Amino acid sequence: MGKIKIIVVDDSAFMRKAISDMIESESNFEVIAKFRDGRELVEKVEKYNPDLITLDVHMRDLDGLATLKELKRLGKSYPVIMLSSSTTEGSELTLECLDNGAISFITKPSGSISLDIAKVKNNLIEQIKSITSNVNSRKKLTSLETNKNNPITNNEIGLNNPNIIKEKTIHRVNSIPKNKKIDAVVIGASTGGPKALQEVLTQLPKNLGVPVFVVQHMPEGFTKVFSERLDKACNMKVVEAAEGMRISNDTIYIAKGGQHMTVGSNNLIHLNEEPPIWGVRPAVDKLFNSAIKVYRGNLISVILTGMGRDGADGTANIKDNGGITISEDKSTCTIYGMPKAAFETGKVDLVAPLNEIAENIVKIIKQL
Repeated sequence: MGKIKIIVVDDSAFMRKAISDMIESESNFEVIAKFRDGRELVEKVEKYNPDLITLDVHMRDLDGLATLKELKRLGKSYPVIMLSSSTTEGSELTLECLDNGAISFITKPSGSISLDIAKVKNNLIEQIKSITSNVNSRKKLTSLETNKNNPITNNEIGLNNPNIIKEKTIHRVNSIPKNKKIDAVVIGASTGGPKALQEVLTQLPKNLGVPVFVVQHMPEGFTKVFSERLDKACNMKVVEAAEGMRISNDTIYIAKGGQHMTVGSNNLIHLNEEPPIWGVRPAVDKLFNSAIKVYRGNLISVILTGMGRDGADGTANIKDNGGITISEDKSTCTIYGMPKAAFETGKVDLVAPLNEIAENIVKIIKQL
């Protein structure tokens, strides 16, 4: 395997160099081009054919959002990580970028020109590794499946591996009890999650009959904008969770960036700044384990796309306490990390592609 080829786009010469230096500190990564704006990227990207692009949100001439729209219009598709400021305006633009094809984003620690940009180095490196690994494995699998003369067997590429769900249909792993009473739904997501959550949550009916709690790994400042955007698109009411907020049925609660969200026995939501779990706060496991104490086995848990293994332990605990567990199928994941970790616990009841998750939640709750 050759080096991962990356293009860095930022209108600050300092930021272009700083980001490139961080990337190339990883021996398997190579920055093949540095561009000062989106216009230059659009004109030259095909020549370089990168494995991944880092793209600044705020740029003169053609900004990040306009660049993504132009690439989309021209039919050019590449994995993109956005570099964003954490202002309200930056949050809104960044989420629009995710709607228009960007896979993930990283916030600059102190604005457009961050002299302390090195703080995000580990996060940037890990995201590039996960995203390019996922994209390259898909390319390899597609190539092997379509090459009829290739002597490699299905088993060697994983098509006969029970841990890889290749059919875009519901895959029942464990039996689900009939007439199961459900009092709440808990959902966890990370990289690729905003778009995945929008697809799932917008398909839920207004009268679902239970509350839905969501942890999306996202920095402070972004979850408020994210919840407001979802509220406009969803049938159910969507709010950013706040300390002491009373829990109501038919409401979706989005964990606040930078704080763990837990469910209290007093029917209230609680937030805290206890240490991160798996390097993240809010953490999916924190939510899932708190929900067990309140709802016992009357829970549905869902793990969507994302890096790492946050949510795997919580999934296992929910299953062990009598709840029903769902994970997203590999075929629709941006990053098959969290769903894979959950699946490998052996405690997932259903594996489903993204477009079938909401209907299965509804079927279980409504006992259809």
